[in-house]
Amino acid sequence: MRKQVKKLKWVRRLLGDEKGTQILELAIALPVMLVLLASVAEFGRFFYQYTTLTNAVRAGARHACKWQRSSSWTIPETRGIVVYGDYGASSGTPILPGLSPTNVSIVSNGNPPNDVDSVTVSITGYTYQPLFDLGALTGIPSLSLSIPMNATVTMHQLYNGPTAG
Repeated sequence: MRKQVKKLKWVRRLLGDEKGTQILELAIALPVMLVLLASVAEFGRFFYQYTTLTNAVRAGARHACKWQRSSSWTIPETRGIVVYGDYGASSGTPILPGLSPTNVSIVSNGNPPNDVDSVTVSITGYTYQPLFDLGALTGIPSLSLSIPMNATVTMHQLYNGPTAG
C-alpha cells in the first residue's frame, strides 16, 4: 500500500510540475508563426513586382504615345524605358530580376507615323520567382509559386496635329 501511495505522489508531482511547458509551446507556435511571416513577405513581394511591371508598361506606353510621331523615336528606346527604367538605355540592370527586352512587345494601332490611334505596350513571358517556393521545398511541383506575370497598357494619342520632332 505504501508503494502505491509513493507512486501516486510521484505522478501528482510530475503532473503538477510546469517546467519546460514554455519550450513546448514555443516548439508548437514557432513554425506556425514563421510560415505566416514568410507568406506575408511573399505576398507583399508578389504585389510589389506586379505593380512595378504595370508602372513600367505604363511609362513605356506614355513615352511611345508622346514620341511615336517623331522621326527619332525607336522601339528599342521604349523597350529600354520599360525594362531598365531609363530613357535610351539598352543594357544595364533591369528593374526586376529576369526581365529582358524580349519580354516587351509594342504595337501601334493605326498607320504610323502620322495616323496612330493608340499604342499597346505589354510584358509577356515574365515569371515570378518566389523566395520561398513551396514546390521546390516539398518536391511537389503543383505547389510551386513560380507563376507567369503579364502586364498590358494601351494609351491613345490625344494630339493629331503636325508631327513632333
